[in-house]
Amino acid sequence: MNVLQFILRNRTEVLELTAEHLWLVGASIVLAVLIGVPLGILITRWPVLSKPVLGGANVIQTIPSLALFGFLLPAPWIGARADRLAILALTLYALLPLIRNTYTGIKGVDPAVVEAGRGMGMTDGQLLWQVEFPLALSVIIAGIRVATVFSIGIATIAAAIGAGGLGEYIFRGLAMVNNQVILAGAIPAAALAILADASLGWLEKRLATR
Repeated sequence: MNVLQFILRNRTEVLELTAEHLWLVGASIVLAVLIGVPLGILITRWPVLSKPVLGGANVIQTIPSLALFGFLLPAPWIGARADRLAILALTLYALLPLIRNTYTGIKGVDPAVVEAGRGMGMTDGQLLWQVEFPLALSVIIAGIRVATVFSIGIATIAAAIGAGGLGEYIFRGLAMVNNQVILAGAIPAAALAILADASLGWLEKRLATR
């Protein structure tokens, strides 16, 4: 029996695990956007905060995923449920590209355009939301794209703490020394990553063109 036949025979479970995987990634990306984009905007206004904020996000990236899950386990309320813990860990991993791209995108806006806005009497808030943010949006979407693809891969590790997702098949296959079971988790996860990359890449190009 090949991998495709295995997936078709177990399609109900594959779909359930795919839905769990999408929930973990989707929830973490939404939280990361809600945290990372404001932080990126903040450090454009107060550059003195850029080093500690970006440095902290960089440090999180260097922590191995299993180790981060272990550090978060004792946390009250968070560690009580595996899905909460996985979402928090994925959110932390997704922050760096979002903060960095928001900061880079806004800082990369042509100063002449900003000065023209100031000459028209725009306040700092109006400049941000009507000029800088729209022009930086394609770069911010690029950050979301990187964070999403990265999170889809890391979310497979969440199965190690019982959070579900397609990693269940990968760890089950490793325990059974069965490549078909491993690929039954790895192939759908790779397909999700490719689909997310293509979709967000298309959106990024559309925004950049406009």
